[in-house]
Amino acid sequence: MWAELLPVGRSSASGGYRRYAWTAADADCRAWFREQAEARGLAYEVDRNGNQWAWLGDPTAGDAVVTGSHLDSVPDGGAFDGPLGVVSSFAALDELRHRGARFTKPLALVNFGDEEGARFGLACVGSRLTAGQLTREQAHRLTDGDGVTLAQAMESAGHDPDAIGPDPERLARIGAFVELHVEQGRALDLTGNAVGVASAIWPHGRWRFDFRGEANHAGTTRLADRRDPMLSYAETVLAARREAELAGAVATFGKISVEPNGVNAIPSLVRGWLDSRAPEQHTLDTVVGGIEKAAREYADAHGIDLDVVRESFTPVVEFDHALRDELARILGTDTGLTVPVLGTGAGHDAGILSGSIPTAMLFVRNPTGVSHSPAESAAEDDCVAGVRALADVLEGLACR
Repeated sequence: MWAELLPVGRSSASGGYRRYAWTAADADCRAWFREQAEARGLAYEVDRNGNQWAWLGDPTAGDAVVTGSHLDSVPDGGAFDGPLGVVSSFAALDELRHRGARFTKPLALVNFGDEEGARFGLACVGSRLTAGQLTREQAHRLTDGDGVTLAQAMESAGHDPDAIGPDPERLARIGAFVELHVEQGRALDLTGNAVGVASAIWPHGRWRFDFRGEANHAGTTRLADRRDPMLSYAETVLAARREAELAGAVATFGKISVEPNGVNAIPSLVRGWLDSRAPEQHTLDTVVGGIEKAAREYADAHGIDLDVVRESFTPVVEFDHALRDELARILGTDTGLTVPVLGTGAGHDAGILSGSIPTAMLFVRNPTGVSHSPAESAAEDDCVAGVRALADVLEGLACR
């Protein structure tokens, strides 16, 4: 399975992946998921929000156990972020069938759409829509860098954008959702464990900073006469690093748009996107507030107009304690594994769904801690350990 999926959406230039929602690469990933489901005799369906499901047992029976992740990527991302969870879900089902496991609850495997938000700027669109955290109207206003709306992209891919929205009936059928994911950090590498259980997701969000100045000739305009928004933006990037270091948080300006974007032109607009995350809400508020305060001071000093818009936000997610403890018990007591419980600064579909259904996560060791990069990796032995751990968890939840 891993070998079949590896070439899909891979850039020959960077070695990374460009699997953006509702593109040709995304369609190939979705076709792969359907093939895997049908090859195992699972009932395949696509919900109103474009998420793919593969069911073993009656989907309407209730108290289903669900596992899966996503197949899309960030720009030039790695092979493991998302796909490891989907591949492992099919592999875990194969392992359970090999064991002769007898399911007492329905089991579903899922591929959530547009988790990374690489194309339309908002993460976890598929799960947000399902959980009612994103309305149809808000989703229809999302556009990509070329001005294509989410609705247009979905329609071009053969889906009905007018049907998207909350799906409480589907969520009501689910008793537990467990997402396996490559760790995006080095906690497991430092402890020497192949697999861990998630405790919580840090609060995090994305903010857009629009610095508006005045376009002019780069060669003929005196420095004293310029209203150059790039200066304020650059100073704000440095301020973000300082604020994050002081608070023990993280803050990143990783995306920028410049107009008119000419080598010999002073910009009229510099638009930068801030991603910030912290262990607790108060710290995050302090960091982002400090960055915005500094940005406004720099903008005022250079005669620049500044607008700051919060485009997305996810509060701290404490995974369901009972389900988390059950995973630790299954893996610790039943199998004898040493399973550390650790937090993460990365967002996931499991975090979005946690407000609606019990959710939990398993992490697989990442020896370098690198993620959202072609250098992202996980050893085959650790991936196999992850599959076995997921199979143990699913057996404990769905076969008793």
